[in-house]
Amino acid sequence: MASTSDNGVQPIALTGNGGIDRGGEHRLDEAWLGAAWSHPTTRVFVVSGGQALIEETEDGSTELVMMPSFDAPFTEAHRYFLGTDPDGVRYFALQKDALPGRMDDAARPAGLREAAPLLSERDNELLVHAVALENWQRSHRFCSRCGERTVIAAAGHIRRCPACGGEHYPRTDPAVIMLVTDGEDRALLGRQMHWPEGRYSTLAGFVEPGESVERAVIREVAEEAGIVVGEVEYVASQPWPFPSSLMLGFMARAVTSDVKVDGEEIEEARWFSRDELRAAIEAGEVLPPSGVSIAARLIEMWYGEPLAELA
Repeated sequence: MASTSDNGVQPIALTGNGGIDRGGEHRLDEAWLGAAWSHPTTRVFVVSGGQALIEETEDGSTELVMMPSFDAPFTEAHRYFLGTDPDGVRYFALQKDALPGRMDDAARPAGLREAAPLLSERDNELLVHAVALENWQRSHRFCSRCGERTVIAAAGHIRRCPACGGEHYPRTDPAVIMLVTDGEDRALLGRQMHWPEGRYSTLAGFVEPGESVERAVIREVAEEAGIVVGEVEYVASQPWPFPSSLMLGFMARAVTSDVKVDGEEIEEARWFSRDELRAAIEAGEVLPPSGVSIAARLIEMWYGEPLAELA
């Protein structure tokens, strides 16, 4: 199997080392949070419905639209501390029902799929964190124990029930995503029914209760494509807050080759050699996965060069 050291292709998109210290030890310190919020260097951005405002700078780069805390829209309950950068700048996200308007029309709303390829690692790290918190906050407003409405605590990272005392934490659903190769070093790619015509990607699925991630890879490949997998090798992970997944990327080696799709999650699956994949992409018969997804990175690790160069 290829590796990042073999071809230089990086396995992770959407996140990287943005240098943000999440500062979990400060989340319950209201005095510290109040001082951080009031500091003149603190920067704030608004998140709403999985989107934030982005804008192009004079040098052609793209950034999150941020503002000092004293210019931020008022909200106290939905104020989430995201962390501190190496220069000591603290960052907060505000969850609102709508994004603020911009008088100069320089900014536009964007979700992670659009913004991730454009933003810096720092801004991506902040936006992924904020969107994941917002998704969880919007869908977990009531206590799963007693049904009472919960309140936000720990700078957005806990919801507490005032009735039964229960504490609820942000949900993350582990999912495996894997590129399967065979003895001829072909790659197995599949397509779901609801995808655009010609879209192919790696197989993926959620980890079930009481299941290891390695067993989940083996089970999902068997269920979706009828292929028996032997060797399973972990590659990298990627937060995927659509709404709350953590994608765990693997390379897997098939010990059988006869494809039999389930017809439910996977409509079609095919083996591709590198030459066959190149020809199919260049002819427009195959659309590779989005460049922000770990699926694209897994395929590129096997293929040996960025997929964007084939399109």
